[in-house]
Amino acid sequence: MVRAAPPLTRRTGLGDRAAAVRQGLSAYGLLVWMWVRATLAYRTSFLLMAFGNFAASGLDFVAILLMFSRIHALGGFSLPEVAFLYGTCSLALGLSDLLVGNLSRLGARIRDGTLDTLLLRPAPVFVQIAADRFALRRLGRTFQALLVLGWALGRIDVDWTVGRVLMVPLMAVCGTAIFGAVYTAGAAFQFWAQDAAELQNSLTYGGNALLQYPPTVFARDLVRGVTFIVPLAFVNWLPALWLLGRPDPLGLPGWVAFLGPAVAALMCAGAGLAWRRGVRAYRSTGS
Repeated sequence: MVRAAPPLTRRTGLGDRAAAVRQGLSAYGLLVWMWVRATLAYRTSFLLMAFGNFAASGLDFVAILLMFSRIHALGGFSLPEVAFLYGTCSLALGLSDLLVGNLSRLGARIRDGTLDTLLLRPAPVFVQIAADRFALRRLGRTFQALLVLGWALGRIDVDWTVGRVLMVPLMAVCGTAIFGAVYTAGAAFQFWAQDAAELQNSLTYGGNALLQYPPTVFARDLVRGVTFIVPLAFVNWLPALWLLGRPDPLGLPGWVAFLGPAVAALMCAGAGLAWRRGVRAYRSTGS
Protein backbone atom coordinates (compact mmCIF):
# COMPACT_ATOMS: atom_id res chain seq x y z
CA MET A 1 0.00 0.00 0.00
CA VAL A 2 1.10 3.52 -0.76
CA ARG A 3 0.32 6.23 1.71
CA ALA A 4 0.92 9.93 1.30
CA ALA A 5 4.13 10.65 3.13
CA PRO A 6 4.50 13.68 5.39
CA PRO A 7 7.01 16.35 4.39
CA LEU A 8 10.61 15.35 5.06
CA THR A 9 11.36 18.73 6.61
CA ARG A 10 9.23 20.90 8.82
CA ARG A 11 8.66 24.28 7.27
CA THR A 12 8.41 26.90 9.97
CA GLY A 13 9.59 30.14 8.42
CA LEU A 14 7.74 32.37 6.03
CA GLY A 15 10.71 32.13 3.69
CA ASP A 16 10.39 28.35 3.49
CA ARG A 17 6.67 28.59 2.80
CA ALA A 18 7.24 31.21 0.12
CA ALA A 19 9.89 28.99 -1.47
CA ALA A 20 7.46 26.06 -1.47
CA VAL A 21 4.80 28.21 -3.16
CA ARG A 22 7.29 29.37 -5.80
CA GLN A 23 8.36 25.78 -6.42
CA GLY A 24 4.75 24.69 -6.82
CA LEU A 25 3.96 27.52 -9.21
CA SER A 26 7.08 26.74 -11.22
CA ALA A 27 6.09 23.09 -11.49
CA TYR A 28 2.56 24.07 -12.48
CA GLY A 29 3.88 26.38 -15.19
CA LEU A 30 6.17 23.72 -16.62
CA LEU A 31 3.40 21.12 -16.73
CA VAL A 32 0.95 23.56 -18.31
CA TRP A 33 3.49 24.61 -20.92
CA MET A 34 4.11 20.96 -21.79
CA TRP A 35 0.39 20.37 -22.42
CA VAL A 36 0.00 23.66 -24.29
CA ARG A 37 2.81 22.71 -26.66
CA ALA A 38 1.22 19.29 -27.18
CA THR A 39 -2.14 20.94 -27.91
CA LEU A 40 -0.73 23.47 -30.37
CA ALA A 41 0.97 20.69 -32.30
CA TYR A 42 -2.50 20.02 -33.76
CA ARG A 43 -3.70 23.59 -34.26
CA THR A 44 -6.70 22.83 -36.43
CA SER A 45 -8.01 20.38 -33.88
CA PHE A 46 -7.41 22.93 -31.09
CA LEU A 47 -9.22 25.70 -32.98
CA LEU A 48 -12.21 23.47 -33.70
CA MET A 49 -12.47 22.33 -30.09
CA ALA A 50 -12.06 25.88 -28.76
CA PHE A 51 -14.79 27.08 -31.11
CA GLY A 52 -17.01 24.22 -29.99
CA ASN A 53 -16.43 25.22 -26.37
CA PHE A 54 -17.21 28.83 -27.30
CA ALA A 55 -20.44 27.88 -29.07
CA ALA A 56 -21.62 25.44 -26.39
CA SER A 57 -21.16 27.96 -23.59
CA GLY A 58 -22.80 30.65 -25.71
CA LEU A 59 -26.05 28.69 -25.88
CA ASP A 60 -26.80 29.78 -22.30
CA PHE A 61 -26.73 33.41 -23.37
CA VAL A 62 -28.79 32.62 -26.45
CA ALA A 63 -31.46 31.30 -24.07
CA ILE A 64 -31.36 34.63 -22.22
CA LEU A 65 -31.71 36.55 -25.49
CA LEU A 66 -34.71 34.44 -26.49
CA MET A 67 -36.27 35.11 -23.11
CA PHE A 68 -35.83 38.86 -23.49
CA SER A 69 -37.37 38.74 -26.95
CA ARG A 70 -40.67 38.26 -25.08
CA ILE A 71 -40.10 40.32 -21.93
CA HIS A 72 -38.52 43.68 -21.07
CA ALA A 73 -37.18 42.85 -17.61
CA LEU A 74 -36.43 39.78 -15.50
CA GLY A 75 -36.85 40.24 -11.77
CA GLY A 76 -36.52 43.96 -12.34
CA PHE A 77 -33.25 43.60 -14.29
CA SER A 78 -32.83 44.68 -17.91
CA LEU A 79 -31.05 42.63 -20.58
CA PRO A 80 -27.69 44.47 -20.19
CA GLU A 81 -27.84 43.96 -16.42
CA VAL A 82 -28.55 40.24 -16.76
CA ALA A 83 -25.77 40.07 -19.37
CA PHE A 84 -23.46 41.67 -16.80
CA LEU A 85 -24.35 38.95 -14.28
CA TYR A 86 -23.87 36.31 -16.96
CA GLY A 87 -20.50 37.68 -18.07
CA THR A 88 -19.01 38.03 -14.60
CA CYS A 89 -19.93 34.57 -13.31
CA SER A 90 -19.10 32.83 -16.60
CA LEU A 91 -15.71 34.54 -16.71
CA ALA A 92 -14.93 33.47 -13.14
CA LEU A 93 -15.99 29.88 -13.79
CA GLY A 94 -14.13 29.79 -17.12
CA LEU A 95 -10.86 30.91 -15.52
CA SER A 96 -11.12 28.54 -12.55
CA ASP A 97 -12.13 25.67 -14.83
CA LEU A 98 -9.11 26.40 -17.01
CA LEU A 99 -6.70 26.58 -14.07
CA VAL A 100 -7.89 23.83 -11.71
CA GLY A 101 -10.90 22.20 -13.38
CA ASN A 102 -9.02 18.93 -13.85
CA LEU A 103 -9.22 18.33 -10.10
CA SER A 104 -12.59 16.73 -10.78
CA ARG A 105 -10.70 13.73 -12.21
CA LEU A 106 -9.18 12.87 -8.84
CA GLY A 107 -11.84 10.26 -8.07
CA ALA A 108 -10.97 8.30 -11.21
CA ARG A 109 -7.27 8.38 -10.29
CA ILE A 110 -8.05 7.06 -6.82
CA ARG A 111 -10.17 4.23 -8.20
CA ASP A 112 -7.65 3.06 -10.81
CA GLY A 113 -4.61 3.55 -8.56
CA THR A 114 -2.77 6.06 -10.77
CA LEU A 115 -2.70 8.58 -7.92
CA ASP A 116 0.08 6.47 -6.37
CA THR A 117 2.35 7.43 -9.27
CA LEU A 118 1.83 11.13 -8.61
CA LEU A 119 2.70 10.71 -4.94
CA LEU A 120 6.13 9.41 -5.90
CA ARG A 121 7.04 12.39 -8.07
CA PRO A 122 8.99 15.39 -6.70
CA ALA A 123 6.15 17.85 -7.21
CA PRO A 124 3.02 18.70 -5.20
CA VAL A 125 0.14 16.33 -5.94
CA PHE A 126 -2.29 19.24 -6.20
CA VAL A 127 -0.17 20.88 -8.89
CA GLN A 128 0.17 17.67 -10.88
CA ILE A 129 -3.56 16.96 -10.93
CA ALA A 130 -4.59 20.56 -11.61
CA ALA A 131 -2.19 20.84 -14.56
CA ASP A 132 -2.77 17.33 -15.89
CA ARG A 133 -4.06 17.39 -19.48
CA PHE A 134 -4.37 21.19 -19.32
CA ALA A 135 -7.30 21.92 -21.65
CA LEU A 136 -6.42 25.08 -23.57
CA ARG A 137 -9.70 24.70 -25.48
CA ARG A 138 -11.50 25.99 -22.37
CA LEU A 139 -10.37 29.46 -23.39
CA GLY A 140 -13.44 29.36 -25.65
CA ARG A 141 -15.74 29.75 -22.62
CA THR A 142 -13.58 32.54 -21.20
CA PHE A 143 -13.50 34.46 -24.48
CA GLN A 144 -17.26 34.13 -24.90
CA ALA A 145 -17.82 35.44 -21.36
CA LEU A 146 -15.50 38.39 -22.04
CA LEU A 147 -17.46 39.31 -25.17
CA VAL A 148 -20.78 39.30 -23.29
CA LEU A 149 -19.28 41.21 -20.37
CA GLY A 150 -17.78 43.84 -22.67
CA TRP A 151 -21.15 44.28 -24.41
CA ALA A 152 -22.93 44.62 -21.06
CA LEU A 153 -20.44 47.13 -19.64
CA GLY A 154 -21.09 49.46 -22.54
CA ARG A 155 -24.86 49.39 -21.98
CA ILE A 156 -25.61 49.22 -18.26
CA ASP A 157 -26.65 52.49 -16.63
CA VAL A 158 -23.86 53.02 -14.09
CA ASP A 159 -22.07 56.14 -12.90
CA TRP A 160 -18.53 54.86 -13.43
CA THR A 161 -16.43 56.06 -10.52
CA VAL A 162 -12.95 54.70 -9.81
CA GLY A 163 -14.38 52.33 -7.20
CA ARG A 164 -16.96 50.90 -9.59
CA VAL A 165 -14.38 50.46 -12.34
CA LEU A 166 -12.07 48.56 -9.98
CA MET A 167 -14.94 46.42 -8.75
CA VAL A 168 -15.24 44.64 -12.12
CA PRO A 169 -11.74 43.05 -12.21
CA LEU A 170 -11.99 42.43 -8.46
CA MET A 171 -15.15 40.40 -9.09
CA ALA A 172 -13.33 38.33 -11.71
CA VAL A 173 -10.39 37.59 -9.39
CA CYS A 174 -12.48 36.82 -6.32
CA GLY A 175 -14.98 34.78 -8.34
CA THR A 176 -12.16 32.71 -9.85
CA ALA A 177 -10.75 32.06 -6.38
CA ILE A 178 -14.16 31.10 -4.97
CA PHE A 179 -14.91 28.65 -7.77
CA GLY A 180 -11.34 27.33 -7.47
CA ALA A 181 -11.91 26.71 -3.75
CA VAL A 182 -15.09 24.78 -4.58
CA TYR A 183 -13.16 22.67 -7.10
CA THR A 184 -10.48 21.98 -4.48
CA ALA A 185 -12.90 21.15 -1.68
CA GLY A 186 -14.86 18.86 -3.99
CA ALA A 187 -11.67 17.09 -5.02
CA ALA A 188 -10.64 16.70 -1.37
CA PHE A 189 -14.01 15.07 -0.62
CA GLN A 190 -13.25 12.47 -3.27
CA PHE A 191 -10.46 11.06 -1.10
CA TRP A 192 -13.26 9.58 0.98
CA ALA A 193 -16.20 9.38 -1.46
CA GLN A 194 -14.10 8.48 -4.57
CA ASP A 195 -17.04 9.26 -6.83
CA ALA A 196 -18.22 12.77 -6.00
CA ALA A 197 -17.47 14.56 -9.26
CA GLU A 198 -21.16 15.17 -9.92
CA LEU A 199 -21.58 16.80 -6.51
CA GLN A 200 -18.68 19.06 -7.34
CA ASN A 201 -20.19 19.91 -10.73
CA SER A 202 -23.51 20.77 -9.11
CA LEU A 203 -21.77 23.51 -7.13
CA THR A 204 -19.57 24.81 -9.95
CA TYR A 205 -21.55 24.50 -13.19
CA GLY A 206 -24.84 24.50 -11.29
CA GLY A 207 -23.77 27.55 -9.32
CA ASN A 208 -22.78 29.29 -12.53
CA ALA A 209 -26.22 28.61 -14.04
CA LEU A 210 -27.80 30.07 -10.90
CA LEU A 211 -25.66 33.21 -10.78
CA GLN A 212 -26.44 34.09 -14.40
CA TYR A 213 -29.87 35.30 -13.31
CA PRO A 214 -30.86 38.02 -10.82
CA PRO A 215 -31.28 36.95 -7.17
CA THR A 216 -34.72 38.57 -7.19
CA VAL A 217 -36.18 35.70 -9.25
CA PHE A 218 -35.28 33.05 -6.67
CA ALA A 219 -36.78 32.14 -3.31
CA ARG A 220 -35.16 33.83 -0.33
CA ASP A 221 -34.15 30.53 1.22
CA LEU A 222 -32.13 29.69 -1.88
CA VAL A 223 -30.51 33.14 -1.86
CA ARG A 224 -29.65 32.68 1.82
CA GLY A 225 -28.09 29.29 1.03
CA VAL A 226 -25.71 30.67 -1.62
CA THR A 227 -24.88 33.62 0.62
CA PHE A 228 -24.24 32.03 4.01
CA ILE A 229 -23.77 28.27 3.41
CA VAL A 230 -21.92 28.02 0.09
CA PRO A 231 -21.14 31.73 -0.48
CA LEU A 232 -21.29 31.76 -4.26
CA ALA A 233 -23.27 35.03 -4.06
CA PHE A 234 -19.95 36.82 -3.53
CA VAL A 235 -18.88 35.80 -7.05
CA ASN A 236 -21.17 38.39 -8.62
CA TRP A 237 -24.59 38.85 -6.98
CA LEU A 238 -23.60 41.00 -4.01
CA PRO A 239 -20.96 43.18 -5.73
CA ALA A 240 -23.20 43.54 -8.79
CA LEU A 241 -26.12 44.76 -6.67
CA TRP A 242 -23.86 47.46 -5.20
CA LEU A 243 -22.46 48.40 -8.60
CA LEU A 244 -25.92 48.62 -10.19
CA GLY A 245 -27.40 50.47 -7.22
CA ARG A 246 -29.94 47.73 -6.45
CA PRO A 247 -31.15 46.76 -2.95
CA ASP A 248 -30.22 43.35 -1.62
CA PRO A 249 -33.25 41.00 -1.46
CA LEU A 250 -32.09 39.82 1.99
CA GLY A 251 -31.74 43.36 3.30
CA LEU A 252 -27.96 43.07 3.84
CA PRO A 253 -25.98 46.31 4.27
CA GLY A 254 -24.09 47.71 1.31
CA TRP A 255 -20.62 47.06 2.76
CA VAL A 256 -21.20 43.30 2.39
CA ALA A 257 -20.45 43.75 -1.33
CA PHE A 258 -16.80 44.42 -0.44
CA LEU A 259 -16.30 41.17 1.48
CA GLY A 260 -15.48 39.21 -1.68
CA PRO A 261 -11.69 39.12 -1.08
CA ALA A 262 -12.14 38.02 2.55
CA VAL A 263 -14.66 35.33 1.59
CA ALA A 264 -12.42 34.08 -1.22
CA ALA A 265 -9.40 33.94 1.12
CA LEU A 266 -11.35 32.03 3.78
CA MET A 267 -12.73 29.57 1.24
CA CYS A 268 -9.30 28.96 -0.27
CA ALA A 269 -7.80 28.43 3.20
CA GLY A 270 -10.56 25.99 4.14
CA ALA A 271 -10.26 24.13 0.85
CA GLY A 272 -6.49 23.91 1.31
CA LEU A 273 -6.89 22.40 4.77
CA ALA A 274 -9.44 19.91 3.44
CA TRP A 275 -7.04 18.96 0.64
CA ARG A 276 -4.12 18.37 3.02
CA ARG A 277 -6.27 16.26 5.30
CA GLY A 278 -7.51 14.24 2.34
CA VAL A 279 -3.97 13.56 1.07
CA ARG A 280 -2.86 12.44 4.52
CA ALA A 281 -5.87 10.13 4.86
CA TYR A 282 -5.33 8.53 1.43
CA ARG A 283 -4.75 4.79 1.25
CA SER A 284 -3.68 3.09 -1.96
CA THR A 285 -6.02 0.80 -3.82
CA GLY A 286 -3.31 -1.86 -3.54
CA SER A 287 -3.44 -2.60 -7.26
